[in-house]
Amino acid sequence: MKASDLNNSARPIKALFISDLHLRPEQPAVAEAFFDFLDQQAIHAEALYILGDLFEAWWGDDNPDPLPRRIIAALKQLSQRGVALYFIHGNRDFAIGKRFSEETSCTLLSDAHHIDVNGKRILLMHGDTLCSDDISYQKYRRIIRKPLLLSLLGKLPQKIRRDIAEKGRAKSQQSNNNKAEYIMDVNAETVKQQFVEHSADIMIHGHTHRPGRHAIELGDTKGNIKGNAKSVERIVLGDWTEQQGWLATLTDAGDVALESFVIHPGE
Repeated sequence: MKASDLNNSARPIKALFISDLHLRPEQPAVAEAFFDFLDQQAIHAEALYILGDLFEAWWGDDNPDPLPRRIIAALKQLSQRGVALYFIHGNRDFAIGKRFSEETSCTLLSDAHHIDVNGKRILLMHGDTLCSDDISYQKYRRIIRKPLLLSLLGKLPQKIRRDIAEKGRAKSQQSNNNKAEYIMDVNAETVKQQFVEHSADIMIHGHTHRPGRHAIELGDTKGNIKGNAKSVERIVLGDWTEQQGWLATLTDAGDVALESFVIHPGE
């Protein structure tokens, strides 16, 4: 099954959510699945939310390579066809800036962002800040995302920025290979704190590449969370590979579904 094979019977959809496509020339099947998704699925939604890591690496909005330019053009076309586009930065494409926003007509959102639908508050995040046990990464994140540093990096020649991005990606992959599994996943108390801070009923995020739905009971059983106990849900988007893609759909009633589809290499 392809993205175009997903059930369209409940249209119009309030919103679609995707993350962690990690688009790059080395995986053309994933890129083609994305373009198919835009043409066949996203066009039926009121809004598309991209929750980070659309790209494997992003070294500047002035990137002239064919794939990024094609992606930008496809997103612009979707926007022109009446779909509202929103983007939350991921850990791979945090350097996306104003030019990308203007060229695609997408709105850049801060992490975390919430939307209210039919009495439900839905919290949207990339998800990397939830992995609070990864202390070294959180320290790096705070430094690399400083506006002044991003501005200085943006003034470097394209080749240097490309080299920095590629070396950063390789270093990140090597570092992750040496980390314990629990460090790479979300911290349960950090998740609860976000629910309480934003008064959210549902959380949707990516980053961990561990798709699933998790029911959570909020309360003060550990003395860390104060307030009235209630049930909430965390929905984790999966990453897109050459075998499978993931998305979440939101209806006007505030119902969220987590879906997957098969990606066929070469199609």
